[in-house]
Amino acid sequence: MSRVDVTYFTDPYCPWSWAAEPLLRRLAVEFAEDAQITYVIGGMAQALEDRVAFASDWLNAGAASGMPVDPRGLLDDPPAATHPAGLAVKAVAEQGDPGPFLRRLREAIMVDRGRMDRGDALLAVARETVPAPRLDVLRIAFGSNAIVEALGADLERARTAGAGGLGVPLPSLHLRGADGVLHSVEGAQPYERVREAMVLAGAAPATTAAPSVEAALRRFGSMATPEIAAACALPGPRASSELWRLAVEWRVTPRSVLGGELWRLAT
Repeated sequence: MSRVDVTYFTDPYCPWSWAAEPLLRRLAVEFAEDAQITYVIGGMAQALEDRVAFASDWLNAGAASGMPVDPRGLLDDPPAATHPAGLAVKAVAEQGDPGPFLRRLREAIMVDRGRMDRGDALLAVARETVPAPRLDVLRIAFGSNAIVEALGADLERARTAGAGGLGVPLPSLHLRGADGVLHSVEGAQPYERVREAMVLAGAAPATTAAPSVEAALRRFGSMATPEIAAACALPGPRASSELWRLAVEWRVTPRSVLGGELWRLAT
């Protein structure tokens, strides 16, 4: 096993990062503990200047990936800024891996029509995250200058990390293995490109079988159908067919959202 340091340039409001969630699920399954992910918030503030164009970008990302999206909240009750969501990710990162919180935050934004620019809304998302961060610590962190500085450092890093210091598109992955060589996968790319970069960086793909649907849901929590397809190696209609079979048996539960379903284990 050879650990690869993965720097993930992203943003909670980035629709193409939401579209990349199936890719991240497959990466987590195939490379297990080899991928050590650091999240760098790139910022989406300028996107709010043209909400109609931004909403169109959401729909394009959903159409390309099959991930459900609902831009009605963006159009009807837009956030005043995208930075509070980024600040929340940096605040949660002080307590450990912010990945589960960032995932739930994306879901709240992209399909639940949540306006994630207020502390109470962001704390509610943290409360729903599994495992949940400590909310008392998080409340203090939300008002910390250190968190503002951490986000500022991320924004600057994203602005200068691309070729020629021109910034990177979101989402982008920068991978470094033991040899220190940088392998970049920038912008929306197929999983095969990410897999190739991981192998070049020294990671070894798993040789075990893909997890069952229930095992994937147990590991990751709420998942859309394209994520199940990617994580469980169920291409085409197989993922949907298996999910509905399990639903009929009351083993998984769908939540209907615009453009598809989000699935959980039945309780």
